[in-house]
Amino acid sequence: MYLKTQKFLIIGASKSGFAVANYIKRAQGCCVVLEELETEKAKRAIIKLKEIGVECINRSFAEERLMDYDVVVLSPGVPINHDVAVRAKKLGKRIIGELEFAYMQTIPPIIAVTGTNGKTTTVSLINEIFNTANKDNLLLGNVGVPFTDKLDEITKDTVCITEISSFQLESVNLFCPHVSCVLNIAPDHLERHYTMDNYVFLKKRIFKNQRESEYLILNYDDEIVKSFYTETKAKVLWVSLNGRVDGAYRENGKLFYNNEFIINENDLRLKGEHNVYDVLFSVACAKLFNIETNVIRDALINFKGVKHRIELVRIKNGVEFYNDSKATNTASTISALKAIEKTTILILGGSEKGEDYTSLFENIKMSNVKHVVLTGASRFNMLDKASALGIENVTVTENFECAVKIANLFAESGDAVLLSPACASFDLFNSFEERGEKFIKVVEGL
Repeated sequence: MYLKTQKFLIIGASKSGFAVANYIKRAQGCCVVLEELETEKAKRAIIKLKEIGVECINRSFAEERLMDYDVVVLSPGVPINHDVAVRAKKLGKRIIGELEFAYMQTIPPIIAVTGTNGKTTTVSLINEIFNTANKDNLLLGNVGVPFTDKLDEITKDTVCITEISSFQLESVNLFCPHVSCVLNIAPDHLERHYTMDNYVFLKKRIFKNQRESEYLILNYDDEIVKSFYTETKAKVLWVSLNGRVDGAYRENGKLFYNNEFIINENDLRLKGEHNVYDVLFSVACAKLFNIETNVIRDALINFKGVKHRIELVRIKNGVEFYNDSKATNTASTISALKAIEKTTILILGGSEKGEDYTSLFENIKMSNVKHVVLTGASRFNMLDKASALGIENVTVTENFECAVKIANLFAESGDAVLLSPACASFDLFNSFEERGEKFIKVVEGL
């Protein structure tokens, strides 16, 4: 794509939208940004865009001028069925996302990681291993750094370790990583993708362009992910906790890659089986890039985990407080409950994503949870599910800070207080990070 001859309409002034606008502007292309949300964050982004000479317009003006643009670039938060995008598609305009835009500007080796849960931990582990090996790499994508932001730093030898969400995969057409990973599939983002079938279809787009010279790493223990084996031309490697496979696996408390011992599970700082999967995926990726086992082992031993993911915030009066704000779906919260072995007071709730909470509360009923505190927009829907299953030790509050303080009241020495909302954060916060920081602040002030 020759930028100087193209006119771009960018929908969404998020980090990704800003990165594309900035890059195109520096390349002397014609760039226009559409921003609909009247939030303080959006207003700040628009001010910055105008400072670098980008024109910012509203939706009605964009619709009037659609014929003037060649390419429509969607930020990840903007769905593919956005009305302006749909109209542009009917007019024969090219519709791409920020990830696709960045991919079209460069051809470095890419490790692409998707799945419902564990993406950030997995790419962070791979990044840690590559850094320990002094191997040129960048950590990009849904982890918080738009691919486009780093285009000027990428060389032909830079390995781009990229976290990819279903939102980004909606607009993928040409994207083809050297190594792709599908960690797991569980219900998520159904408020946007409508059905599980559509959600699964989008996840499969990560490997749709891969050929025999590329690699696809799949979770052998996840029946949905396992079935992808028949739909790819890439070389398939497996990850399993339940025995030997062609790839990375656990056997008798030890982790292996194709019969080579890597590390004892007990030597990992990360706890919980969901984290063991993430470790195995990172090992498989590292081995495909010929990183030595002793380097991999050192990196895994030193890796402390990802912020906001079962993060120990404080121990007060014998009570451990864990920040798992990144748990934005029920599967992630269920994994957290399995990882925390102590008697637990659980804080749940936030903005809903179209999930049914029955399975969540069935797991809560069988877990070490002694009390549940419900908050956020989902609190009454969750209360209905808890009541239907006969779970009575539940407190409901609209106020997030009160939820943390109530959980503290129920906690005794030896217990754990776990924030693991099973919901998005957008009812009260701009992001799960902001929600996690609020939890940390309240806990530290107890």
